[in-house]
Amino acid sequence: MVRVENLSRQTMLMNRGRVADNSWTRLKGLIGVKQLSAGDGLVIKPCRGVHCMFMSVPIDVVYVDKHDRVVAVDHVMRPWSIGRIYRQSQYVVELPAGTAEKSRTMPGDQLALSQL
Repeated sequence: MVRVENLSRQTMLMNRGRVADNSWTRLKGLIGVKQLSAGDGLVIKPCRGVHCMFMSVPIDVVYVDKHDRVVAVDHVMRPWSIGRIYRQSQYVVELPAGTAEKSRTMPGDQLALSQL
């Protein structure tokens, strides 16, 4: 389990997340997830861009660089959509749709990841 906090906004983005850091977990991602509750999510490492093919829930995607700073945010990516590629991104945080807006997460924000 992993936890992701936005230090710049002093908000919790995820406190029951998973990490996808091998071929299989990165390929599977959130495919098959029927509901993504507040506090849930997925960190995909390494990752510069995402797609929502075969997914059934909308998500927010936060793109993060090697210094844990937010590079970009895709709000409410719908199933079957394709996101942009961000070359500076080292990993992404996939969250329930609306989480980024509620937490006011934006480019430049400093994140902190911790393993539980």
